[in-house]
This record gives sequence, C-alpha cells and structure tokens, in this order.
Amino acid sequence: MLSFLSRRVLLMIVTLLAISLASFFIISLPPGDYVSTLEAQAESRGEVMSNDQLITLRARYGLDQPFFVQYWKWISNIVFHGDFGQAFAWNSRPVSDLIWDRVGLSILLSLSTLLFVWALAFPIGIFSAVRQYSAGDYVATFFGFVGMAIPEFMLALVFMYIGTRYFGQSPGGLFSPEYQDAAWNLGKVMDLASHMWLPIVIIGMSGTAGLIRITRANLLDELYKPYVVAARAKGLPEWKLLLKYPVRMSLSPFFSTVGWLLPGLISGETIISIVMSLPTTGPLLLGGVENQDMYLVGSFILILSALTVVGTLISDLALAWWDPRIRYRYEGR
Repeated sequence: MLSFLSRRVLLMIVTLLAISLASFFIISLPPGDYVSTLEAQAESRGEVMSNDQLITLRARYGLDQPFFVQYWKWISNIVFHGDFGQAFAWNSRPVSDLIWDRVGLSILLSLSTLLFVWALAFPIGIFSAVRQYSAGDYVATFFGFVGMAIPEFMLALVFMYIGTRYFGQSPGGLFSPEYQDAAWNLGKVMDLASHMWLPIVIIGMSGTAGLIRITRANLLDELYKPYVVAARAKGLPEWKLLLKYPVRMSLSPFFSTVGWLLPGLISGETIISIVMSLPTTGPLLLGGVENQDMYLVGSFILILSALTVVGTLISDLALAWWDPRIRYRYEGR
C-alpha cells in the first residue's frame, strides 16, 4: 500500500504540472487579451484608447511577455509564494481573495446538497431493491427517471416563476435585500437557511435520482449471491443480513465517487448559481472567462484539477479500506 501511495503522489505532481501548462495554454488561445477586452468596452462607449495606454497596460500586467515567461511567472509564484496573481477585471485584486470571499457559501451549499442526496438516495435505493416490483419500487424508479431527465436550470426557472407568480417574491439569491450586506448575526443565518432549501433541492434532484438507481442496481446484484443465501440459511435475521453483507458491498460506488466532493465544494453548480443569482464561485469563474482574465481562470482550473486528483486518491484509499478485495489487489496478494 505504501508503494502504491508513493507512486500515486509522484504521478499527481506530474499530472498537476501538465494540467497547469495545458490550462494556461488553452485560456491564452482566444485572440486578444484582457487589454483587448478593455479596448472593446471603451469603443462600445464611444471612447478611444491610445496605443501608449494599451502598451502601458500590457506591460503592467505582463501581457507583453512570451507565453512561457507568463506561465513561469504565474506557476512559480503559486508554488513558491502561494500567490495566484491578480484579477485584471476586479481592479487587480488578488485572485486568492476573490475566490475565498465566495468559497464559504459554495462549500456550505455543496455540503448541504450532498447530505440531502445521501439522506434520500440510500434509504430509497435500498427499499427499492428489497421490495423489487412493488408499488414503492415503481414510484422510486419513476422519480429516478424524471429526476435525471429534467435539466436543473429548467427546474430552477420553474420554481422561480412559481415564486414570482404565486407568492410575489423571487427565490433567487441566498439572502433577502435587507441582509445582503449586513454583518453576520442570528437573523442573517436564519435568512440564509430560509433561502438555501430551494437551491439544495434543485441541485440535489438529479444526484438523488442517479444515486437511487445506482444503489438499487448494485444491491440487486448482491442480494441473490451465494454468500447471502448461505447467511440466510444459517438463520441470520433479515435486517442484520441485509446491512452486514449486501448493503456493504453495494456501497462501493459511493466510496469510489466520494472524492468528487472536493472539487464540487469549490465549483458548486455554476449554471444554477447563475440562473438563481447565487453568490458562489461559479459566476466568478464565468466572469473571468468573459473578461479573458487568465490568472483568475487559470487559478480556478488549477485548484479544481488539484482537488480532483487529490479526491481521486482519497476515493481509492477509502474504497480499499471499505472493500478488502480492493485492498488485497493494491497489496499484490
């Protein structure tokens, strides 16, 4: 296991370097740069920027340097100083400040959605498998297909329309206007809780539906295997048999995907955040792409890639801990 872990850590470092280079190259591909965006915006207002202004701005942000010089400046500052650069479109604020300003709400929303999905999907999936072809199974199956078929942004628009049309208020955002810029207190926390349930339901709908189907399918594969039949023949109580053996084996997909939690904590659901005006990191990333803010976008991609790679390693280790068959394979038995 130790040799496996060492190999994976070394591969992670190489992978992250390759991802950083590729991502910085991709975000540099579109014609122009942030200064070109500023120039276009000025022209749309009927203003004209002089060549001296353009040259000064490019020199200020290092955009007049060759590609590899810009990349090395960016990646070396991250590795050696923890500096992700400046966000051009946000008055040259540090990228790390912009990201961490919003990451708290993103983490809260993602964790709440994850707990909502697990709390619903696992009990329903287990019930659906144990009561196969019952009325409850058909209801769960129908819910699963509908939940996976309806796009989340469409569901968000429907709820926002219902809230505006029948209740006189839009469910967009996470705070009421009076709490938007207020300091944190009990009233603001309660207001946040009253607004969070709708994004949680919308974002968690497809995840819940998909996990119900996965849990049901995996549990049905385990319920009729010889070891379950043998345990039942020995007189083991049905509920104890179910939880100790087939349910445990059917939860392997849960451990194999738990690593996806890490990038999800930062990225959240970008489309839903934009549609519902949620102050999370997703709209910030979109704004960086629209403004060709290479340091902001590159930092996002690098952070999400690093969390994905680390999360995958955590998933592998968690799966090996949960399933002895996987652990023995890692140990070469």
